Amino acid sequence: MKYVLIIGDGMADNPVPELGGVTPLEYAKTPAMDALADAGLFGNVKNCPDGLPPGSDTAILSIFGCDPRDCYTGRAPLEAAATGIALVPGDIAYRCNMVTFEDSDADWTDKKILSHSAGSIEGEQSEEIVKALFADATFSAAAAKAGMVVYPAQSFRHIAVQSGASIDGVKLSPPHDHLGEKIGAILPANKDGSANPNAETLKSLMKLAHEVLNHHPLNEARRAAGKMPANGIWFWAEGTAVKLPNFVETYGKTGGVISAVPLCHGIANLVGLDRVYVEGATGELDTNYDGKVKAAMQVLKSHPFVAVHVEAPDECTHNGDTPGKLEAIQRLDSLVVGPIIERLRLTREDFRVLILSDHKTLTSTRGHDGTPVPFVIYDSRRDRKNGYTYREIDGEKGLTVAAGIELMGLLFGED
Repeated sequence: MKYVLIIGDGMADNPVPELGGVTPLEYAKTPAMDALADAGLFGNVKNCPDGLPPGSDTAILSIFGCDPRDCYTGRAPLEAAATGIALVPGDIAYRCNMVTFEDSDADWTDKKILSHSAGSIEGEQSEEIVKALFADATFSAAAAKAGMVVYPAQSFRHIAVQSGASIDGVKLSPPHDHLGEKIGAILPANKDGSANPNAETLKSLMKLAHEVLNHHPLNEARRAAGKMPANGIWFWAEGTAVKLPNFVETYGKTGGVISAVPLCHGIANLVGLDRVYVEGATGELDTNYDGKVKAAMQVLKSHPFVAVHVEAPDECTHNGDTPGKLEAIQRLDSLVVGPIIERLRLTREDFRVLILSDHKTLTSTRGHDGTPVPFVIYDSRRDRKNGYTYREIDGEKGLTVAAGIELMGLLFGED
């Protein structure tokens, strides 16, 4: 028996007026997922526990059987684990996004954040810009005083690690939840009753980064090319070192995780699964879908389990690109789900496939939502013929799974 997990990041949504009052999953053409919803165990699952931030970090932890209520310390430590960054007691990891602030003469705090990803900046240029920032004499001195270093990545998602500081009582905001807003109200700040000086330290570093980067030659070149400048950084997803339960020991299955984003590879590393990298996997609409399918089938030659994560629906929604989200969902269906099912059938070996969105990413807000999402578990040995299609409204009619941590047990069990 082979087992496959496919995650379409943020593809679930609420009804969208511009789509005639239906969701992107209802509007998009998804014959492969619809066929599985008709034949498989179909329902709704809540992956993001109440009281924790709704996002891929808490949701994907749940999907892999790790209860975020017990093990979640923040997103950045999970991403740090993807590249082997070793956190020691007292270290704080942050996601350090390259972002775009509006070009205006307004005071920095009155500027709006336009993109959480600097316009989906190319990986090599993002790395070049963040290295230039931390090499700037003024910024380098300020970062050293704050005990901060950066670990560049081949995307807008860098990791910063700070030593000798605390995040107790400090509030940081996810940039993708506040696109189009003035940043003054969402910059690092102390929560009620806290007087942690680190909030002001982080805010001052972000302000200084904007001053250094706003008219940097690399960003002026981006503007000239009609691209968004990477004229700022944004600290968020803070957390300390984390330990996760071992997947192989818990479920008795070895395997690999295929993704373009560090979060998934970090979780894989921490739970004892292989990290599988695919050339051309970008996390965007142009990702290498065929490469992911081929990599999945290669993993299954030597392991019983593989997970395939596709980020594009989430990124398109954050970017306010509804046509892109629809296209991302359709490509997931036609270029990942359909081909994987076809190739599994050719092996003539029994298989089970779990397909779901980790969380909703709402077209209305361009942010995350932690309410339940539809899932299907398809077993090649059974056809339920239940009449469902893969959409949110049908998921509400099926099996209700209270917590995402139950999904792996359902996938590896016999229903």
